[in-house]
Amino acid sequence: METTRQLIEQLRQHQFHISTAESCTGGMIASMLVGVSGASEVFEEGYVTYSNEVKIKNLGVSAETIRKYTVVSGPVAEEMAKGAADRSGAALALSTTGYAGPDDGEDGTPAGTVYIGVYCCGAVKSAHCHFKGDRNEVRRQAAREALRLALEALEERNG
Repeated sequence: METTRQLIEQLRQHQFHISTAESCTGGMIASMLVGVSGASEVFEEGYVTYSNEVKIKNLGVSAETIRKYTVVSGPVAEEMAKGAADRSGAALALSTTGYAGPDDGEDGTPAGTVYIGVYCCGAVKSAHCHFKGDRNEVRRQAAREALRLALEALEERNG
């Protein structure tokens, strides 16, 4: 929770907004944000895009990117984050795509594999993570890591 408080404070100081585009975390990042007082000043919208079709339609993820890399990949996470930022006008956007479990992905990707996309002020990157635990523990860990990466990206940008 401390990371989330710090993130919200940094966003407030710079008068930035954050948006989210979540698949495997199913809105958990948004929930963690709004669990902190002052979130309404920096968080206006989030997307839960569980299907490929909705990622394409609502976030502008390329069907070609999904075909080439699979939906659980760094390039898809990056396109999701950028799509959320483009649609919301936010300076910072987070995305998650992964296999929370208990089953592995159809392509054999192990359960617990999550890609987190971070868009910050025009730059986008992704992180490949692997979390252990049951389905909901994987989701919680992914959401916490996304918020940590967002804070890190803001701190890097602001020196």
